[in-house]
Amino acid sequence: METIKLTIDNKEIDVPRGTTIYKAAKELGIDIPTLCYMDLHDLNIENKPAGCRICVAEVLGRRNLAPTCSTNCEPGMVVKTHTPRVLNARRTVLEFILSDHPKDCLVCSKSGTCELQAMAHRLGIRDIPGAEFAAVSTYRKDTSPSIIRDLDKCIMCRRCEMMCNEVQTVGAISAVNRGFMATVAPAFEQNLEHSTCTYCGQCVSVCPTGALTEVNHVPQVLRALVDPTKTVVVQTAPAVRAALGEEFGLAPGTLVTGKMTAALRALGFDYVFDTDFAADLTIMEEGTELLDRLSRHLKGDTTAKIPILTSCCPGWVNFFEEYFPDLKDVPSTAKSPQQMFGAIAKTYFADKIGINRKDMVVVSIMPCLAKKYECQRAEFSVDGNPDVDFSISTRELATFIKQANIDIKTLHDEDFDSPMGESTGAGVIFGTTGGVIEAACRTAYELYTGKKLERLDFTELRGMEGVRSATIDFDGLPVNIGIAHGLGNARKLLDDVRSGKSQFHAIEVMACPGGCIGGGGQPLHHGNSDIIKARATAIYAEDRKKSLRKSHENPFIIKLYDEFLGKPGSEKAHHLLHTQYFDKKKKIMIKK
Repeated sequence: METIKLTIDNKEIDVPRGTTIYKAAKELGIDIPTLCYMDLHDLNIENKPAGCRICVAEVLGRRNLAPTCSTNCEPGMVVKTHTPRVLNARRTVLEFILSDHPKDCLVCSKSGTCELQAMAHRLGIRDIPGAEFAAVSTYRKDTSPSIIRDLDKCIMCRRCEMMCNEVQTVGAISAVNRGFMATVAPAFEQNLEHSTCTYCGQCVSVCPTGALTEVNHVPQVLRALVDPTKTVVVQTAPAVRAALGEEFGLAPGTLVTGKMTAALRALGFDYVFDTDFAADLTIMEEGTELLDRLSRHLKGDTTAKIPILTSCCPGWVNFFEEYFPDLKDVPSTAKSPQQMFGAIAKTYFADKIGINRKDMVVVSIMPCLAKKYECQRAEFSVDGNPDVDFSISTRELATFIKQANIDIKTLHDEDFDSPMGESTGAGVIFGTTGGVIEAACRTAYELYTGKKLERLDFTELRGMEGVRSATIDFDGLPVNIGIAHGLGNARKLLDDVRSGKSQFHAIEVMACPGGCIGGGGQPLHHGNSDIIKARATAIYAEDRKKSLRKSHENPFIIKLYDEFLGKPGSEKAHHLLHTQYFDKKKKIMIKK
């Protein structure tokens, strides 16, 4: 590869041709501030519209300042990144942005994590010239079941547009208008709820301001906790334990499972359970469905839909209901672990403790904003009473813990309650891309062959490539597996399924880059893909620590079937643990 030599801030460097000034400076340890730029290199995601002009620098021989995020290095180039001219330009640009920005920082939900606020502090801006002449707001807030959009706080960095259109290929939002009225909005509709939005929340996770935030369910949860007539049960998703600590100053990938459990008890929840229990349950149902379809397919049954698609991710479910409704009989009918948990909690567990389902409030802690929408879908309720009442994100939980003045770092580890807090390592790895299908393979192999699986780590199913494939040997039966994370990558596999070209027997899809660990409700990674990788490492570490690592060996799952469900795939199990899918163009009713 051809390299070129240039000088940045009196430091020489050789870089491959095509490297931007920003990346070359980063290699030299020179920090250039940015607002619109974002680079998740391990996930092949980069946003460089050169729109904010905060990253400008002087290039010898050029009249105008150059945006370093989009200007390629040239041989012999001499660059100055922090001259008085550059510093003045950055301040002026930011003052213009701030002059037309709402001044409600004290109560903005992004306060403290707002990149615009941090940039103003970094550049030493204490007054905003011309603020008294700022345009009066003509926009309104747009509230969907999962996401709040405040157009007045949009700074046109276009990160959200890049994530929605290029990475996820959802196309729910795009740039509209010009000048002071420029913003990013739903492409064809006036609000997110009636757009093609899947509620994956990736737009929220990259927004540098309060223009995109999640719907906050903490106040409703707090009201339930102080209601003496309610028994409040909480479940925690596997990805949460690998990221929650970041909100309290711990290194990315620090597992806080026991401390999280203790904090939830301290907040007043009556029972603290683990969604991993329901993940094990999901494998029992989804694995049984996989083997049933596979065996019928091998016998020539053309009604057996192959490949089977995983159905744990609600953002992904929303996506195929919107774009591939003709394939809605292809995914597994198994509910997500969140919804399986709610269905079992309000039947089996409610009966065990002797209460009516309407007196139980089920709260989920999720890395995902689509879960907020999922638990409101009408089919996941009984006589108007939802199986899961409220879903709050990892970020919301962290805020709740801080409000209660709980120092999570000093808490002693505590265990989940029984029986719905007991899980295997297979349930844990649901939190990362490739984990669901790996967990399914561990169980499906033993159920199909009747033999003990000696090798539990299917490393060929792991990784961060957007689309991966592997063949797993089920004792002479080759099972072709496909994996995609990010909805744009999922679209590639679904196009093959639709055209009849797919050679896979099973496909796992997760909506968010990296899987649930990179979910829209996780602590903000601010474009650092190393954080997502550290969370994945933590997930696999917890799996290895478990004494049981296959879902069908969970004694509490075995007991649940013996006492209540019968067997995997039974009529009762199907009624409680399975669902159906819809053509999203016929909008699914949301409870108000």
